[in-house]
Amino acid sequence: MIDDLPPLRDVIRTHDLRAKKSFGQNFLLDLNLTARIARAAGDLSGADVLEVGPGPGGLTRGLLAEGARRVLAIEKDARCLPALAEIAQSYPDRLQVIEGDALAVDALAHLTPPVKVVANLPYNVGTELLIRWMTPDIWPPFWDSLTLMFQREVAERIVAKPGSKAYGRLALMVGWRADAKIVLNLPPEAFTPPPKVSSAVVHITKLNAPRFPADAKVLERVVAMAFNQRRKMLRAALKGLHPDIETLLQASGIAPTARAEEIGLEQFCALARALKNN
Repeated sequence: MIDDLPPLRDVIRTHDLRAKKSFGQNFLLDLNLTARIARAAGDLSGADVLEVGPGPGGLTRGLLAEGARRVLAIEKDARCLPALAEIAQSYPDRLQVIEGDALAVDALAHLTPPVKVVANLPYNVGTELLIRWMTPDIWPPFWDSLTLMFQREVAERIVAKPGSKAYGRLALMVGWRADAKIVLNLPPEAFTPPPKVSSAVVHITKLNAPRFPADAKVLERVVAMAFNQRRKMLRAALKGLHPDIETLLQASGIAPTARAEEIGLEQFCALARALKNN
């Protein structure tokens, strides 16, 4: 055991915490696994950790046992609060729990840098939260790293390379400003209830400046249009961006007949700059 608290199965039984689909819940009950996820985030001893959707607190306990300076846990499901309160008692002054929706709570008001985000994200808000964390108005962001659990298919989209089926907006958005790698794969049976799909943990480390210069909003628009019609050649998919898109594509080192999944980040950034200048 990683601490003196009861096993998670007992916690769930005591507090009658059956996972609810409406909250996107799948509980990870193996404390050895939650400790591995916490360790994948690196040294936590000098950091505040933001956790979204702690549920009965398996990962929360892993983070505290691995030495996190403080954990701020945001939980939407009021049924989980008594179980989290018991953890807070075992780790005095190191766990703060806020009841609320992570999409609406201002976590920054409660965090002291350096900050790491570590979470077994609820499936229904995972991608939206990632996009928010990757696209703040000011870069670098409030966090140093993100260690996040996703459906394996989403994890593969985050780390995908050009030419692969999974390559698209997520890979480009993350790759522009960060390094990302899959650090752990988890089968459905690791969870209660088991989801229909496998899961994976992705570790994302911020870069202090984007990899290549580009205007964030222009780049996002170019990438969105390119991949919304990924079967079309780029001269057709992007024709709404500029009356002479073919010339701008060629000036950016992109063949107008290429398709979105063939184009790397550096070329997309070059095209975003060319559009901004024209």
